[in-house]
Amino acid sequence: MDPRKLSALLSSLVSQLLLLLLLLFNSNNSNHYLPDGNLFSVLNYLLSSQEIAATLSFVSVSRKRKRTHCPEFDSEPIGEDGDPEVGDRLRDDQVRVGLTRDPDSFKAFFRMKSSTFEWLAGLLEPLLECRDPVGSPLNLSAELRLGIGLFRLATGSSYPEIAQRFGVSESVTRFCAKHLCRVLCTNFRFWVAFPNPEELKSVSLSFEQLTGLPNCCGVIDCTRFNMVNEHNGSIDSIAAQIVVDSSSRILSIIAGFRGDKRDARVLKCSTLYKDIEEGRLLNSSPLLVNGVAVSQYLVGDGEYPLLPWLMVPFVDVVPGSSQRKFNVANSAMRVSALKTIASLKNWGILNKPMQEEFKPAVAIIGACSILHNVLLMREDDSALCEWMGDNSVHDQSSQHYEETSLEENSTGKQASAIRDALTTEARELREGHVSSLGGDPRGSM
Repeated sequence: MDPRKLSALLSSLVSQLLLLLLLLFNSNNSNHYLPDGNLFSVLNYLLSSQEIAATLSFVSVSRKRKRTHCPEFDSEPIGEDGDPEVGDRLRDDQVRVGLTRDPDSFKAFFRMKSSTFEWLAGLLEPLLECRDPVGSPLNLSAELRLGIGLFRLATGSSYPEIAQRFGVSESVTRFCAKHLCRVLCTNFRFWVAFPNPEELKSVSLSFEQLTGLPNCCGVIDCTRFNMVNEHNGSIDSIAAQIVVDSSSRILSIIAGFRGDKRDARVLKCSTLYKDIEEGRLLNSSPLLVNGVAVSQYLVGDGEYPLLPWLMVPFVDVVPGSSQRKFNVANSAMRVSALKTIASLKNWGILNKPMQEEFKPAVAIIGACSILHNVLLMREDDSALCEWMGDNSVHDQSSQHYEETSLEENSTGKQASAIRDALTTEARELREGHVSSLGGDPRGSM
């Protein structure tokens, strides 16, 4: 019930109850403790007190919904004519968002089903509505704010285009899009979190069922997203390193490196590398495979170095050999990472050079990664990509990490021994199935 109506109802009930009690008290007592003239004064005082209490109650409820203002955004008027009563003129939020509940429209506009949109709007409502640009209260529902932000991410449309479509100013469009990314990256980062040791058991089991290789805890890969250099208009790129499981769920993403860095360099500069090297991740007890202790590990392509916790393809393998079988298994596992990258680039904003400053561009990558996992969690395949485009699986046996000094030390020898032991566990897989762009890597081989 509306707080105002509830407060008025309670005030009326309490007032009537007090009046009844006072009248009964007055009629049942022969000795009046209060003169008739004072009875009205007391009654008026009590009724006034109840009205004040009801008002304070309403204020306390309203205070929870009070919005804070963000000084970093321009205070441009909301309506095209600067009319602050934008809600009167643009009242039908569902029309502006295009919420026709048509599946095709939702997939095109928001990269999700209407049920996922409604669930997300309800979840994010208090966070989306709690902030407005300074001096410009938006008077927009959480559903509309979410719609504007998702439309920007899903289609990559420019701010003027979105402003025209939704009937708001360009500054409001910028605010809603950036605020959505801020809310997701700040409050819902746990949706992209590396699994705990118990959860990693199911991750490794799924990879083992796929290829026969035990103790694999994820696939690592690195991709680039383009952005327009705000100073000279040239195209720069941002490198993003991801780790995924067999279902293409992102377990870790680290973005913000310059795109000209090689994958191996990005890895060594990442917190993931430091956490694994220092024993904070992938630290469960090793398995014994053919007499070799095999610790938890990731798999990657030939751009990465061979490490005890990172298995990469063999170089220059002989057809039909056990090493070749291992390479095919490695490719089969990497399909999930390639599908994740293709799915991320299925978001319109990431499919072309972003016209954003560097930090907002990184936040967009993070927000799309979080939404990717949300869609998987909701079993919503609207933005998930089966076709991997230019990222198709290919034979990388001729590609290898250039720095070979690692293989000459004890760490390199340990890593080679682990990979050799794993080759005996690799299941025979059909290469045609692995490279199938529409195939499911979890399907039968």
